[in-house]
Amino acid sequence: MKSSKTQTEPAARETHQKQLIARLRRVEGQLRGIQAMISAEADCEAVAQQVAAARRALDRTFYEIIACALESELGTAATPSAARAAGIEVSRILAKYG
Repeated sequence: MKSSKTQTEPAARETHQKQLIARLRRVEGQLRGIQAMISAEADCEAVAQQVAAARRALDRTFYEIIACALESELGTAATPSAARAAGIEVSRILAKYG
């Protein structure tokens, strides 16, 4: 995850990366829990609730990564047309994966 260069940015980027990894580890734990629920023949609605929660956590992570990409692209754009091209690229990513 690249972004524009400032003096405080490396620390902020590292903190952001750690937060994303921590969130993904929590999702990983949720998924293991869901597997255990299914193995234990838990109530379908309870399983569905946990799947929905994991999905929301992944969605939040995805959108944070997209926001990071947008900030990075716009932060390095030297001209308005380059910023517009960056916006188009991020839109393409959203359309493809979102």
